[in-house]
Amino acid sequence: MIIPFQQLDPDTLQNLLEEYVTREGTDYGERELSLSDKVANLRRQLQSGEVVIWFEPGEESVNLVLARDVEGYV
Repeated sequence: MIIPFQQLDPDTLQNLLEEYVTREGTDYGERELSLSDKVANLRRQLQSGEVVIWFEPGEESVNLVLARDVEGYV
């Protein structure tokens, strides 16, 4: 289920973005970016619709995924 980022409390969204970019295995290429730069890039991807917040009810987990990978997303 897609959760519109606009419906999240700003602090909750910030915490979600920070948690996501600090996950082990998240790779940003050869150039290391600051936490604030990573969060800003991810926020831009949410605003453009390239990335969506995906809630998996069965697992009670939240993830950020490419919109094109979500079946039926327009």
